[in-house]
Amino acid sequence: MRGIMVRYQVKPGQVELNEQLVQAVYAELRQAKPDGFRYGTFRLADGVTFVHLAFNTGTDNPLSSVEAFGKFQEGIADRCDVPPAATELTEIGSYGLFS
Repeated sequence: MRGIMVRYQVKPGQVELNEQLVQAVYAELRQAKPDGFRYGTFRLADGVTFVHLAFNTGTDNPLSSVEAFGKFQEGIADRCDVPPAATELTEIGSYGLFS
């Protein structure tokens, strides 16, 4: 299973917009129900840092076909103080993650 973590920091005035764009992605994912895909987004305690975790058993990235994800990516550079940085993850073990 492939895993990725993306972390970025939005400008203080962009938090609400960023959360709305993220929620639209989840609404579309709930409709599409891509097999073998687990995804979560978290806002950290500082209120402006976001972390996205994605795990995929397939070879294709389901987010590439999610229209709302494209809209989320538009203007991300303008919303951010610290741009998105992606890190590949290797699962060592987990318990009940996203279940």
